[in-house]
Amino acid sequence: MSNRILVVDDEEKMRRLLELALTALGHEVVQAGDGEEALARFGEGAIDLILTDLRMPRLDGLGLLRALRERGAEVPVVVLTAYGTVESAVEAMKLGAVDYILRPFEMTTVELAVARALSMGQVQRENSFLRDEVGRGWGEFVGQSPAMAELYRLIRQVAPARSNILVIGETGTGKELVARALHQESGRSGLFVPVNCAAIPAELLESEMFGHQKGAFTGAERDRMGRFEVASGGTLFLDEVTEMPMALQSKLLRVLQENVIERLGSHKPVAVDLRVVAASNRDPQQAMAEGRLRQDLYYRLNVVRIDVPPLRQRREDIPLLAGHFLDKYSRELGKQPPRLVQEALDKLSAYAWPGNIRELENMMERAAVLSKGPAVLPGQLPLEASGQTAATPAAGNGDDALPDNLAMQPLVDGLEQRLIREALARSADNKSAAARLLEISERSLWYKIKKFGL
Repeated sequence: MSNRILVVDDEEKMRRLLELALTALGHEVVQAGDGEEALARFGEGAIDLILTDLRMPRLDGLGLLRALRERGAEVPVVVLTAYGTVESAVEAMKLGAVDYILRPFEMTTVELAVARALSMGQVQRENSFLRDEVGRGWGEFVGQSPAMAELYRLIRQVAPARSNILVIGETGTGKELVARALHQESGRSGLFVPVNCAAIPAELLESEMFGHQKGAFTGAERDRMGRFEVASGGTLFLDEVTEMPMALQSKLLRVLQENVIERLGSHKPVAVDLRVVAASNRDPQQAMAEGRLRQDLYYRLNVVRIDVPPLRQRREDIPLLAGHFLDKYSRELGKQPPRLVQEALDKLSAYAWPGNIRELENMMERAAVLSKGPAVLPGQLPLEASGQTAATPAAGNGDDALPDNLAMQPLVDGLEQRLIREALARSADNKSAAARLLEISERSLWYKIKKFGL
């Protein structure tokens, strides 16, 4: 199997010697004269292994290792140097080097080190993709339910492709975790750059995304690189993309089509290499009907769609998740993790979890903080205060009584259907009049009528 190896050395003869030896073994070799050039080469495509000298101009070998570590890169690095000391060797290993070879060396020594490092890199990639099967699920995920097994399979299948991906799921289901897994397994060597489109004020979002030149607007005292440039070579994660202003959605569409941006205050085009993963807790069809999402942007983002299952659709994972979070927060507090008695597990499994995994995590953090004994009892889980159990989805006195928790999608859908039917009846089936009664657009009303089969 051919691997792509980056050789970093300020001596051209040494680079050439290593290139000849590694090429003879069937590897592809990329060269760099110092650490800064190496980072540039690293950002141009997938690298399976780095061989680097320590003493180099501009950015030395230890500086290169630090920069790779800051990027979160998991590429194995072998250090080759004529100026080795115990201190430099220890520092290199702390920064992630997998081997340290002193010059002069026999080429067979390098070849063996390369083989070991490549094998180690393969194991690291596999381990980051498939953790132990009990409890941890896969990667940072926890769960073994059929719904999660299908999610893992889909992530594995689509991660290597460059295609843009749209992740849909309710709040608290782990959409960013899915996006990070896609990036980690994509082979892209750049950064994972998240942007919460709902959290950044609309007037600042454009500058955050595109960057700006000094003097572009009041307060722009220096040049600033935007998220598009930072994510070039990696993955840009646009969380809650339907909250992005429509004017900015238009500019995003152009970037996705042309792979070029311009900073605010500049007319100089900057090429970017982006893989975009967008996410929303809204139904994209409804978001388009309500004028929140451009149709052309939707088709550009929705090359592959991944639906993240809500917790109520993977109840068999609740004991694993609860145990995982309880253990995590207990250890952070320096406490022995208590166990969840069966009655407590039954109570957790019966609950509807409108806040999904995030709500469960908060509940287990609370249990870890307040627990004083070796076990967590049902009475220590105040679930009734925040929602209904699955067995009793609504409590009321008649058809018009509303449940305490309106976040449960089936109940929300049922309420919407009743309101739409009543509005249509009052308006004698006049869609425009019904839309005005409901205070929504006529286009949105037509969408809902089609969605609910009315």
